[in-house]
Amino acid sequence: MAARFKGGESLPRARQGRRKCEGGKQMSLRIGLIGAGIMGADHARVFAEEVPGTALQVICDADRKRARAAADSTGALDVTDDPLAVVNSSKVDAVVIAAPDPFHAPLALACIAAGKPVLCEKPLSQDVAKCLAVLAAEEKCGRRLVQVGFMRRFDPSYMEIRSLLVRGDLGKALVFHCFHRNVSPAYDFRAEMAICNSAPHEFDVARWMLDSEIRTVSVCRPRAGGDTAPVLMMLETEAGQLVNVEVNISASYGYDVRGELVGEKGTAVLRAPVHADINLGLKQINTYPADWRPRFVEAYARQNRAWVKSVNTGNPNHGASAWDGYCSTAVAAAGVEALHSGKPAKVELTAKPPFYA
Repeated sequence: MAARFKGGESLPRARQGRRKCEGGKQMSLRIGLIGAGIMGADHARVFAEEVPGTALQVICDADRKRARAAADSTGALDVTDDPLAVVNSSKVDAVVIAAPDPFHAPLALACIAAGKPVLCEKPLSQDVAKCLAVLAAEEKCGRRLVQVGFMRRFDPSYMEIRSLLVRGDLGKALVFHCFHRNVSPAYDFRAEMAICNSAPHEFDVARWMLDSEIRTVSVCRPRAGGDTAPVLMMLETEAGQLVNVEVNISASYGYDVRGELVGEKGTAVLRAPVHADINLGLKQINTYPADWRPRFVEAYARQNRAWVKSVNTGNPNHGASAWDGYCSTAVAAAGVEALHSGKPAKVELTAKPPFYA
């Protein structure tokens, strides 16, 4: 994002843009997208192709050429390199934040100050204190405006397993196995980044699946693996369930997310979308995508449609809240502590405000 961005804490409250009606018909939700990198460009495509009733009003990026390329491919009306101009524009009804991680919380605060609903990519922040600042601002505002982009809650495979659990088909949940493997690091690898940047998806989906907060985190790594060795975590929930998480961002063979829920009566295993069984050259071939987008393409479309529905109806209960974003960051903070101490670390959570009940 543009280096001149200072944060939104001291901005005057801007009046939220209102969509006008013509002949009683509701106009499209006008979206401002901040960040036109891989994730931002994909959000632009999803809104343009998969989410009816929306219009990409403006795409913002520090690199205007990148913003223009995303706008030209999706039909967005304008581009800029000024994120605060997007947030405070009277022509923007709602904002999507897909900027680099350090900008998430400041831009979310700016959106709250402007009264604009926001879909913010995870993490809300890697800093617990900044997450708490977002919670405080949203509660003071009196409206839940922030949805955090934990899209696995909308993935059909995760949703089906959770429905089995809610119906009682599997009995009580006992153990949740999670595997998160990337082809190669997308950043300078440090074990802390695997915990703070990759694993929050597992932290959130485990809380959502098991309907319980994480109580403790233990972390270890194989000594034989070198600098890019996988990070293994064991989480215990307040309800007494166990969650084991493997994050391997140098798996080489492909992008691979797996999971299995073990219940009292049986188990359920996540299944990635399979479009064809390939039998060729005396082999049965199973292909893997290079990154997360093909695996979760349906999840992103469902998430973004649900977010638009929440904005249009005023019902914020369709996705992960700012509280959920804070909780995943608190779990990550405990994970980093456990990594360095070699001992289990307790997850320290503030009391949940009734505002998020």
